[in-house]
Amino acid sequence: MKKFVLALAVTLAAMPLFAQQKMETLAGNSKVRVGGYGAPSIKFTTLDDKFAVMLGGMAGVMLNSKVTLGLAGYGLANKIETPKLNDTDPTEYWSMWYSGAVVDYTFSSNKLFHWSVGALIGGGGIMKGNRFDDWDEWEGDRWHDASGFFVAEPQISAEMNITNYLRIGIGASYRLVRGSDTPGITDNKLSGPAAHFTIKAGKF
Repeated sequence: MKKFVLALAVTLAAMPLFAQQKMETLAGNSKVRVGGYGAPSIKFTTLDDKFAVMLGGMAGVMLNSKVTLGLAGYGLANKIETPKLNDTDPTEYWSMWYSGAVVDYTFSSNKLFHWSVGALIGGGGIMKGNRFDDWDEWEGDRWHDASGFFVAEPQISAEMNITNYLRIGIGASYRLVRGSDTPGITDNKLSGPAAHFTIKAGKF
């Protein structure tokens, strides 16, 4: 009986020591900090060798203030006329959009000035159509020659923290388009470099 009581006492005394030891795992013992943000953006680029403005943005989950996983989408905002085969053809304009998954890595996110690199991979569409009033609306029954395409867009950005929950960034990207077959435009004319301005709001 005395041996049992002694063994029990030793076991109870050793329990705090066992509790202080952390289990080793492949993933490690560090906690993952989860944040997230939304980011409206404007891009200045070219389409069909003409100046183009793309409006859109992204939303994502940010892990450890470094890795962002999210979704993004952009659409053509200004009028760009399609080529005419002859003078009697009606005036038509391009409509273009694309969206996809985004992976982004931010370096030294806690610093006032920092930078990030990332990429969008997804798809989009291009078509021709008529705009018929001052509000730039589309007549749906006049859309035609639509086609889809694959898009990949790597980018780099320089960012500045405004507050703990707000930051702005400027940067550059290259839009690579493949697989479109709309008459009057090629993949190369849908592809091109872009400059962007972005506002990020959320928990970093």
